[in-house]
Amino acid sequence: MRVLGIDLGEKRIGISISDELGITAQGLPTINSINEIEDLKNIKEIIDKYGVEKIILGLPKNMNGSLGRQAKKALSFAEKLKLSFQLPVELEDERLSTSKAEKFLIETDRSRKKRKKVIDKMAAVIILQSFLDRRMMNKEIKNELY
Repeated sequence: MRVLGIDLGEKRIGISISDELGITAQGLPTINSINEIEDLKNIKEIIDKYGVEKIILGLPKNMNGSLGRQAKKALSFAEKLKLSFQLPVELEDERLSTSKAEKFLIETDRSRKKRKKVIDKMAAVIILQSFLDRRMMNKEIKNELY
């Protein structure tokens, strides 16, 4: 089952896709956000191309767990994704995903200019991989219990 990961930003939308087994996440080209209609159209093309069956959208909670302006925007976008594509949409806590992506890119010695080009894609990969890892761990625990 292919799963799509989305990191919703003001100017760019980071996109990632799982492999067919739903084990690993890979980054796809970032979508430059124009308007909601165009953004949904671009996402639809990806869904169709890869046969996506589920969408994981990053939910940018504040560090105390509360929902700020960006989180409310993500919740609204999640509803639009559900209505537009009739696919299950799950929200994944994305606290620190951009920070983790930034740290990784700094460690790989990327210049600030190069980091800016791929940071959203990396954040989307981290969001989706976090979901995939947790799902795999839950399956393993369930198998051990039964």
